[in-house]
Amino acid sequence: MSQRISHRQFLSIAFPMILSNITVPLLGLVDTAVVGHLPDAAFLGGIAVGNMLMTFLIWLFGFMRMSTTGLVAQAFGQSDFKKVQRHLMQSGLMALILAGFIILFQYPIAQITWVLTGASEIVTTHAETYFSIRVWGLPAATLNLVFLGVLIGLQKGKGPMALLIISNLVNMSLDVLFVFGFNWEIAGVAWASVIAEYTGLFIALYLLRDHISQIVLQIKTKTFRLFSKQTSFKHLILVNRDILIRSLTLQLCFVFMTMQGAKLGDEIIAANTVLLNFFMLISFVLDGVAYAAEAQIGQAAGRKDHNIMKQSLSIATLWTGCFTLVFTLLFFLGGKTLVSLLTDLDSVRQTAQPYLIWLAVLPLVATWCFLLDGVFVGLMDTKSMRNMMLISAMCGFLLPWSLTQHWGNHGLWFAMNCFMLTRSLSLGGVFFKRHWRDVAAPAS
Repeated sequence: MSQRISHRQFLSIAFPMILSNITVPLLGLVDTAVVGHLPDAAFLGGIAVGNMLMTFLIWLFGFMRMSTTGLVAQAFGQSDFKKVQRHLMQSGLMALILAGFIILFQYPIAQITWVLTGASEIVTTHAETYFSIRVWGLPAATLNLVFLGVLIGLQKGKGPMALLIISNLVNMSLDVLFVFGFNWEIAGVAWASVIAEYTGLFIALYLLRDHISQIVLQIKTKTFRLFSKQTSFKHLILVNRDILIRSLTLQLCFVFMTMQGAKLGDEIIAANTVLLNFFMLISFVLDGVAYAAEAQIGQAAGRKDHNIMKQSLSIATLWTGCFTLVFTLLFFLGGKTLVSLLTDLDSVRQTAQPYLIWLAVLPLVATWCFLLDGVFVGLMDTKSMRNMMLISAMCGFLLPWSLTQHWGNHGLWFAMNCFMLTRSLSLGGVFFKRHWRDVAAPAS
């Protein structure tokens, strides 16, 4: 690593991640657009509830991506590639175990979810069709999270870009073919996702072929050690525990919002599905910048280079602010047009319009929690991430919602904005209290 980080160096990691991340919410937008042109809003509701459960599971397992990125980035900073390979194998085994557990208990998990949502019978039927197919892609999806973490930690931005863009293009193409060509409706959307997830897995295996071949060679020569004093199973559990709790809490807030929306009617849940897909677009773009911060700050932390940490944080802050302003203006000025692109159902369009103001404000209050998540992952301060998420969920989401639930769906969107604002403020406070002195230390 050079003694200075330029904007060009930073964007060489961030920009491929932004491009690849954009394909993820675009996939959700395509799913919504395809199903939104079917003749009944219940199809959109079914996608919302079924995808809510799958998104909850995959994003819950996102702790493996985050922990793997931080651990690999710091090992990369120490030039310890055997440690990188141990992290790859450890997290990969954990991913397969967790995916197998969910597949084994898929029926009770699904039934509990349908009861909790309170959605109508027809929406639940569509959701069950979607989930019963989509769950078989979970082993590939969880492994892909681990492999993404390794690639980001090694600062190979083009690898994740290829993985996500190709797999999501496959998904989008099969969406159209299966739904409109084969008339498979909800099942077609689910099968398209499963095939795309395994496509991504094969791409990831190819991108990491050098590290995997080294692991195989070491296993054959009996020199590979899955665990060491620095990378013990206990260490892995402790690192992942805090991020798991953090991810679970975050996903429960989104699940709560979807469930409450379902109770307000099929039109509300369909409108919220459209709007939340736009929020996913915001989050994945800002996460692209955060991923670059994770990789560079994590590598700098491994080398104990405070100068690089400071420069990376400064550049990441600037670009995060720029993207935030773009999104805010986009939704303030063109929100109605964007909603119309996703569905031709007039009832859903009309229902969504009053809530566009909340979507436009959301980037302003949420932007800094995305950036600071990346900083804390790079520093591997997972305990603070966990604690601030718990505080934000209780005081920033549930409390505001309980006070404004008589506002209906406006109360839900108000609570979501409060939640993101509380995350930003709490993480910022902890950062300046615990880490600013180290990060801002003068170059040696």
